[in-house]
Amino acid sequence: MTTSPLIRTCPSCGSELGATLLSCPACHQLVYAEKLKEIAAEAEAAAAAGRQTDALAAWRRALELLPPDSRQSQAISERVAVLSRGLDGSPLQPPGPAPGSRPARFLAPLGVLGLMLWKFKFLVVFALTKAKLLLLGLTKASTFFSMLLSFGVYWSVWGWRFALGFIAAMYVHEMGHVAALHRLGIRASAPMFVPGFGAFVRLDQYPQSAREDARVGLAGPLWGLGAALVAFAIHLATGAPIWAAIARTAAFLNLFNLLPVWQLDGGRGYRALSRAQRGWIAGLILVMWVATHEGMLVLLLLVAGARLFGKDAPVEGDGPAFAQFAALIVTLAALSAVPVPGHRLP
Repeated sequence: MTTSPLIRTCPSCGSELGATLLSCPACHQLVYAEKLKEIAAEAEAAAAAGRQTDALAAWRRALELLPPDSRQSQAISERVAVLSRGLDGSPLQPPGPAPGSRPARFLAPLGVLGLMLWKFKFLVVFALTKAKLLLLGLTKASTFFSMLLSFGVYWSVWGWRFALGFIAAMYVHEMGHVAALHRLGIRASAPMFVPGFGAFVRLDQYPQSAREDARVGLAGPLWGLGAALVAFAIHLATGAPIWAAIARTAAFLNLFNLLPVWQLDGGRGYRALSRAQRGWIAGLILVMWVATHEGMLVLLLLVAGARLFGKDAPVEGDGPAFAQFAALIVTLAALSAVPVPGHRLP
């Protein structure tokens, strides 16, 4: 009698185990107990050395080997949450009046927004420091050839210069997601391009909280904003209209992605915002629409207004996610209004 290679036995009680079981149904022994010990040692060593990303990646691997409802899984999930929060590097609340006071509730969003806008002067420098990661994505055959195919399609419609800039801006946006996922220790694919539909990153693991999901979702528009700013800076330096067109189109593309619906980047960021923060965002969208008359902002305002009445808003909103969302609305709306001398946008 032969034994199927898909059937294992429990090392503790000898019961047969199916290929997908993570614990023995008879004695509840963890199937991958020894492997989990190795991963735990690896994670502890990484954390002790200050390599939080490596520690997160190891603990997330451990979660895949544990039953989701087990106490070990819950304990590791809590550890992942602590390590993940440690990557933010800044307090969730800005300095100011005591929490809960009326002035604090009124001024806190302005404080966080001001801090984020101040940090944006480093955005281009930050993007340049990530040049190695940007080049790494191009070494993946699936990314390179799907990008090449999309480039050919857009070239036939808009010409090679604009198509190249448009594809580059889209690539930078997607690599923002990849960078955030890598930082959080979450496995994901390199970007894949779909001609006429954009690009996407396939996740092998998923964020553990709305806060992590917001970091991943908003990283794309943040990097996309960096690409738009670089294009706009080149336009200012050279006066070439093509760079203004690329900057404006990249800004519009990233503004569209901020729609707080479904799996768009804005939808992922919005899930971490409290009802009050969502109200501030809706008000800011209205202000920027009055200032720029950008039509996309009308759609954003309608959806953001509708989400005010949703029941999914957390009681305690995420400060960094709010600051990033607000700063993106302001800067992308402003860039989407950049005039293109002598040219019509495609």
